[in-house]
Amino acid sequence: MSDQPSGAEAPRRFLFLDASARVGGNSERLARLAAESSLPAGAEQRWLRLADHPLPPFQDLRHTGDGRYPEPAGHERTLLEATLEATDLVFVAPLYWYSLPTTAKLYLDYWSAWLRVPGLDFRAGLRGGTVWGVTALATGDDKAEPLIGTLRLTAEYMGMRWGGALLGNGTRPGDVLRDERALIAAKSFFAD
Repeated sequence: MSDQPSGAEAPRRFLFLDASARVGGNSERLARLAAESSLPAGAEQRWLRLADHPLPPFQDLRHTGDGRYPEPAGHERTLLEATLEATDLVFVAPLYWYSLPTTAKLYLDYWSAWLRVPGLDFRAGLRGGTVWGVTALATGDDKAEPLIGTLRLTAEYMGMRWGGALLGNGTRPGDVLRDERALIAAKSFFAD
């Protein structure tokens, strides 16, 4: 039984998935600035660094045996539960070779397994949520199109909303804090 007043909406729960190979990198700094200044009132936030929750290489079992996957355990279980608890998934992912960093792509590969875990109904658990992207890059914004496309199409496939991408320019740690356009955009990025 909820202790929310009748008709009140539950608070939004933002899961920030930090996929950077660098602690405190430009993407993380930009995402933290956006979270500090534009999360909806009462929103909860959780930050998980994907490198701290390593997953083994993904094994495609769809055409092996009955095509089902075992119940997730360990780091995989932690990531699955955090994902299902969130209303909003924020990929904090610097642009690496025009796409997502390896840890973010591997995490998404595991969604294929979670769609096939008996009794989980992963897609229904995510439906209606929102996917966001925050990325730092050293080139023009158009170079982030593959990364943005991956996240947008993932949201579409899962019946989720695409919240948009916040892009900042920066190479060396802290560079993004000099990107005035990105800093202005961060202040309203998560606002409804």
